[in-house]
Amino acid sequence: MERQQTQRDWAAWHKEYDDPHSPLSRRLALVRRRIAEILDAAPAGPVRTVSLCAGQGRDLIGAAAGHPRAADVRARLVELDPENVWAAREAALSLGLPGITAVAADASVTDAYLGAVPADLVLVCGVFGNITDADIRRTVSLLPRLCAPGAHVVWTRNRVPPDPTPDICRWFGEHGFQARWLSPPEAGVYGVGVHRFTGTPLPLEPGVRMFTFVGYDELRDGAPWPS
Repeated sequence: MERQQTQRDWAAWHKEYDDPHSPLSRRLALVRRRIAEILDAAPAGPVRTVSLCAGQGRDLIGAAAGHPRAADVRARLVELDPENVWAAREAALSLGLPGITAVAADASVTDAYLGAVPADLVLVCGVFGNITDADIRRTVSLLPRLCAPGAHVVWTRNRVPPDPTPDICRWFGEHGFQARWLSPPEAGVYGVGVHRFTGTPLPLEPGVRMFTFVGYDELRDGAPWPS
């Protein structure tokens, strides 16, 4: 997670994933299943992946560990918090995933992805709930610069009213993405979406800020913390 205006302890925040009954844990399970399905269907060869605000990389690392295509995953996890970067590196190493690397960098700036894109899988999990709607729209508009032809984007956004999910899906559609899967509202407060890039990839322009990480606490004025 990128931190700009919030002082949240992001390493401690990840402990909620260890509770199998927590909303974060349930969302993680959904994301891992979607990633595993994408790996199942990926063409032979490397599966290039980037993860924005990757945290400890529990989504990709958990999905890749033990997967038949694990050796094909070539991933860059971009995360600002050094404790989380260390945790991601240790997890990937311990699970025999040398193709997954974690870097300490600002995921909101395109420089962090130089040399790692175009990607076949882009993870934008835990991001949209911490930035403004205007920045969600801007980020979606820039994703064609991270995507290879046919790439999949897995994203999350809490569905606390006012739920922007319909707008997010429309913005994806405006920029060459086709909806492949969306968790139903009754799945809980956490929404998970998968879109496939059917448009024309664009070159990555360095030095472009995609979003400003505000933080859910700031956006929702102290409401409970889904992202």
